[in-house]
Amino acid sequence: MQKSSVGHIEFSTVNTAFAAILLARNTRGVCAILLGDTPAELYTDLQQRFPKVQLSKNDPALQSWLTQVTDFLAAPLTPMNFPLDIQGSDFQKSVWAVLQRIPVGKTLSYTEVAKRLDKPKAVRAVANACAANPLALVIPCHRILRADGGISGYRWGVERKRALLAKESATAHAD
Repeated sequence: MQKSSVGHIEFSTVNTAFAAILLARNTRGVCAILLGDTPAELYTDLQQRFPKVQLSKNDPALQSWLTQVTDFLAAPLTPMNFPLDIQGSDFQKSVWAVLQRIPVGKTLSYTEVAKRLDKPKAVRAVANACAANPLALVIPCHRILRADGGISGYRWGVERKRALLAKESATAHAD
């Protein structure tokens, strides 16, 4: 559950072949990008993350930002340029900052992330931060693998993680 001092969040959803996508923003910026099977499931997730906040659907206001997300899915080098309101603990934010520096087509292990944070024993905490990520794709937790290179759990589904990694790898190697 995220804490938010902002009393109102607008959201919009879109269904794609990849996933249902929900994008939500408050007055400071995008605070959630959620992936799932249905918009209703994503709305429930948003309510659980922000239980004391008024939620309202606003498709017209968020259309251009949601389009940036779907464009990224189609072409992973497409930038997503919108303000972010990244909410989490200091440790989570430090993990997410490392993830945001991983280039498209590259991966790190949970262990490598922990080492980059100078906390080599915090592998499980890194995994927990990935699982708590409220901003799918913008904070690319899908680029984190097990130490042996295997694909482990992904908050948005292991098959989606595989598909994202394959698409990003193909894009990165097309140059």
